[in-house]
Amino acid sequence: MKSFTLTSVAHVLVLAGLSDAFWRMECPNRSALARIDPLVSIGSAAQHVHAIHGSSGFSASSSTADLLAGQCTSCRVSEDKSAYWTPAVYFKSASTGEFTLVNQVGGMLAYYLLFTNAGEKTVTAFPPGFEMISGDTNQRNYSYPVPDAVEKSRWASTAPYNTQAFLRQAALGFNCLNYQKAPEPSLYRHFLPDKAYLDANCADGVRFELMFPSCWDGKNNAPSDKQSHVAFPDQVMTGECPKGFKTRLPSLFYETIWDTHAFSGQDGQFVISNGDPTGYGYHGDFIMGWDSDFLQKAADTCTNPSGRIEDCPLFTIQDEDAYSSCKVPSSNIPIAAAKDQLLSKLSSLPGNVQIFAGPGRAGGGSAAPSIDLPSPKKPSAPAPTSDIVPVVPTVSYKAATSASSGAYVPGGAFAEQPSSPAAAVTPAPNAASLGPSESFFSTQYATKGNTVEEVFWVEEEVTTTIFATETMTAGANKGRKRHLHKHRRAGAGH
Repeated sequence: MKSFTLTSVAHVLVLAGLSDAFWRMECPNRSALARIDPLVSIGSAAQHVHAIHGSSGFSASSSTADLLAGQCTSCRVSEDKSAYWTPAVYFKSASTGEFTLVNQVGGMLAYYLLFTNAGEKTVTAFPPGFEMISGDTNQRNYSYPVPDAVEKSRWASTAPYNTQAFLRQAALGFNCLNYQKAPEPSLYRHFLPDKAYLDANCADGVRFELMFPSCWDGKNNAPSDKQSHVAFPDQVMTGECPKGFKTRLPSLFYETIWDTHAFSGQDGQFVISNGDPTGYGYHGDFIMGWDSDFLQKAADTCTNPSGRIEDCPLFTIQDEDAYSSCKVPSSNIPIAAAKDQLLSKLSSLPGNVQIFAGPGRAGGGSAAPSIDLPSPKKPSAPAPTSDIVPVVPTVSYKAATSASSGAYVPGGAFAEQPSSPAAAVTPAPNAASLGPSESFFSTQYATKGNTVEEVFWVEEEVTTTIFATETMTAGANKGRKRHLHKHRRAGAGH
């Protein structure tokens, strides 16, 4: 019988470069909830409602300059006047046919992950005027194995995982939250589970996740489609950039928690504000709103692996009164959008958007631009109808563990931790147990009445000796103990 001792390796972070450097931009409050989208519907009301965070300079035609000229930001760092927005989520009651806005818990988080290209020590800041979209609002199916059948380390050499078409859909995540269990990994499930599954398993709601491309062509800041100037690295978050897109930008990752469990036991369905009940059409937008030189200095300087904005000496941290009072002025909202009823007892989705479950593309539009192989052939779209119930696969719960020997495994950085340290937080050590990816400082959000508690967890390295009868892969991972670091509370609500 052979003995294996799982110990920490002091040089791992050195070998990893800046792979575990990041900061977590907290945007605890929306700056607007409205049909505004300056990247798609310039100067007019957008097709569907968005949850908007960031600069008060946001409007239907805003640019980087407009955002920087805004009087405030709903995010916690005053230097960040960027705009971050995603579709809102609604519940449609089966008994009344009416729509109700699902409560957004704790605002949203925008992670700035500083993954570098091989041989490089830093990333390139977003240039002035930079704009991009991740996801495809018209997508309504997923033509790949569920769950992902190939390890990420093999994606680059395995079709169709080595296509931008696949990576674009793999950049979506719908994380079933239950703080009494160990967390699921990020980007594990690429569709919105049906309501029966959510009621039975997701007691703390669903975390909608979106990864943005981080490989830039180095030339174009804002092409008309807002997508063809960027590409995903070959493992979505990490990996190599494709030819023609070798400039590595900060890797943006959005997290937004929606309180789906508030509707537990009620007959109906959840639908994204773009009419998508499947999740395949989830998407997000970004307009750069930093001073580019400042952002470059932050990317070079703010490399603490804690991810805490407080650990970056360059950032000016706002108090709650400042960020919570920051709103997009009504004069910036198109007249048609300003008339919308948005919260409850709605006879239709705002903008009169129709529900369409696919499997064809919504609106009959073309797919998002591809820089490599075309997307797999999809069935033709049936006539749109609001009565179609989405057919989505079932992916069982999976804890966020990894047997990878790399310094970072996508998903580990963003795993929500259970609310109670006594819950199954630390599994029995084994060679495929908690991976180096979970060296990151982690957060949890829990809503209690009108209060959102943000719980920070830190991890302590432990050494465990285990015995096995078979040869095991070297560098199999080190164990961790998690314990509470601090609480921070902020108001919750629509």
